[in-house]
Amino acid sequence: VVNAFCCSLRPMRRTCTLLAYLSVAAGRASRLRSSSTLRSRPLTGGFQTRLMATNKARTALDESSKDGAFQRVDAVHRNVIEPGSDTYPPEKDRYHLYISYACPWANRCLATMYLKGLEDIIGLSIVHPTWQRTRPDADEHTGWVFRSPDDPPLSNVLGFGEFKVAGVIPDSVNGAATVRDLYELANDTGGKYSVPVLWDKKTKTIVSNESAEIIRMFNTAFNEGGMAKNPDLDIYPERLRDSIDAVNEWIYPGINNGVYRCGFAKSQGAYETAFAELFGALDRCESILATNRYIAGDQLTEADIRLFMTLVRFDEVYVVYFKTNGKAIREYPNIMNYCRELYQIPEIQKSINMEHIKTHYFTSHPTLNNYAIIPVGSDTVSKLLEPHNRAAIPGVEIPAPVSA
Repeated sequence: VVNAFCCSLRPMRRTCTLLAYLSVAAGRASRLRSSSTLRSRPLTGGFQTRLMATNKARTALDESSKDGAFQRVDAVHRNVIEPGSDTYPPEKDRYHLYISYACPWANRCLATMYLKGLEDIIGLSIVHPTWQRTRPDADEHTGWVFRSPDDPPLSNVLGFGEFKVAGVIPDSVNGAATVRDLYELANDTGGKYSVPVLWDKKTKTIVSNESAEIIRMFNTAFNEGGMAKNPDLDIYPERLRDSIDAVNEWIYPGINNGVYRCGFAKSQGAYETAFAELFGALDRCESILATNRYIAGDQLTEADIRLFMTLVRFDEVYVVYFKTNGKAIREYPNIMNYCRELYQIPEIQKSINMEHIKTHYFTSHPTLNNYAIIPVGSDTVSKLLEPHNRAAIPGVEIPAPVSA
């Protein structure tokens, strides 16, 4: 492995680059030696992986089955904030949300927080989008790091590029330098240090890192006592729950995780299987949205938020980076107009930062984009601001927030 990396370095001149390549090669060899001892749990809707046989630090790029298919497994931290709870009751200024604008799972939590009007109730920290070595003296793990707005730019882990972005918010609760620090403070045994993280300042631990459950907590837990500014908004209404659950059941594996199954596949067969399922699911969305205002019915629900966070990244990132080039979202008339309607909801628009999104994907995985070159792209944000035709399909109005 080391020889192969050295051969690729002939045109390069910087010693630090050579050392970085040798480090990556050594880490890769180590992973190959230990791969037979790793076992994963079944695919689920979370962004966090439990490593069953070891707690060695790892990332999503390490997750694949014997046939090269990308697989996620269960979230580790699954506590619940709910009224009447002795452990995690809803309280103002008690909880803190750690996210990356780049991560679609974390992004759905931020959008829900804004939609419900919880930004004065729950604190927020936002990581830098470019992964860094989290314990350079201990292992090869790369992951999320906190930065201050006035900090110098970061390069990718091989030393390429300089990336300084607006919108980072450091950790004001624990003073953590990395998201890994938070997991270690919580005595985590999973080994994958992902976002979102919902933190309890009172017990000084992680409440949850399962985005699907965090958005449901935000939807209902803070409605009483004047905490939520939009308590009347219900993104998981009783009358549509069967439809929402059914939609989530095929959108998650086919689209939300489907793009990752394409991009992180390690065999041609696994990639082509994921590719076919992805575009079959997108065709299904296009058909549903021809007559439905929203993906699960006539009302904005969690299913729309979950779907949108993948769609908004598709043309700028996944078509290029994850090889999902069968068709761009802008080529689906119903889906594109649906995306315009959702993006033009102020609280959802506020949660999207395309600079962070593109910077993360194209600068954090050297095995996929060695030199951290960020494509110029097709200016998806401008296209999302164009007029849409969704009002022609009947739908339920989104409740207005309660005035402060």
